[in-house]
Amino acid sequence: MMSGLAAFSNPRAGGIIAMGVNGEDSVISVQLSDGKSEIFIGTRDGLSIRFPESDIRPMGRSAYGVRGISLRPGDEVVGMEVLRPGGTILTVTENGYGKRTVIDEYRVQGRGGYGIINIQTTERNGKVVGVTCVLDNEELMFITQQGMILRTRASGISVIGRATQGVRLMDLDEGDRTVAVARLEDQGSVDEEENSSAPTEPEPGNPEDSGTETAPE
Repeated sequence: MMSGLAAFSNPRAGGIIAMGVNGEDSVISVQLSDGKSEIFIGTRDGLSIRFPESDIRPMGRSAYGVRGISLRPGDEVVGMEVLRPGGTILTVTENGYGKRTVIDEYRVQGRGGYGIINIQTTERNGKVVGVTCVLDNEELMFITQQGMILRTRASGISVIGRATQGVRLMDLDEGDRTVAVARLEDQGSVDEEENSSAPTEPEPGNPEDSGTETAPE
């Protein structure tokens, strides 16, 4: 469902409804977009769909939305991304495997279908736990059920085809599994802003830079 930012202009302390949800369903992802982008949805069983955002008509906050992807019995959506130029689709599975795949390997479809294979899920690599659109220079963090964390750069992950099982991204202890992947915000511009706005030491003997007033003569 698409809804303009104006619909959220009057927040309340207890929050406001962002989307109507039926039964045992739940919201798993929210992103800003320009209304002209493409949407990618990935499922736990390794299926995916790519469609134009224009296929989704704008609706009010409390609306239930329209179908993005049809799910086979037992499957569920694990991630949604607004595609970015130059990006690749990163898919991560619970047994510590994953891969990047170029966006062009996913043909554009109409929303609401069953989609196409994103990754082959087997006993070896496990079910999908996350999908995200990444750029080569971005950093990622993988988190396991037992609290282990791996931080790595996207460019270090192999780019391979859709219908593959991926490569090992993490070595997991027995009984552990990957539960989440997060794309880290680029800290470069933040650090530069902090450095440029940091107060500088006044030069000795210059009362105008000392931050104190001098008595009038």
